[in-house]
Amino acid sequence: MKIKRKLLPGQPGTKQWLEKYGQDLVCVRYRYDKERRRKLTTVEIIVEESTWEKNPQRIPANKIMYIRVNYGEVYIAKLVKAAGGRWNKGAKLWELAYKDVLALGLEDRIVDMSNIRHIKKSKPS
Repeated sequence: MKIKRKLLPGQPGTKQWLEKYGQDLVCVRYRYDKERRRKLTTVEIIVEESTWEKNPQRIPANKIMYIRVNYGEVYIAKLVKAAGGRWNKGAKLWELAYKDVLALGLEDRIVDMSNIRHIKKSKPS
């Protein structure tokens, strides 16, 4: 099925749908089904509206986190490196994307760097 036209409320071809659905009308689409040789008119309407706010606690999946791996924890260090982690010599910590930290179950090893300013971030390779 191919969409031939998508019209916004007020454009020619939406008058009857605008009268029927009013301010709830989002758009009108004209679809063509070659197999059944049919023209279909579909409307998108708003059926519910509620307030929404961004969750300030949410951490983006690609945010780089600092992970502490203690001396001698070779297996953990290899896991972090295999997941794309990089060693930050200045911080003496591993840098790893948050999604990978979650995947490896290393959330308890995240170091809060919000109040530390003197550590340089490692350069991209």
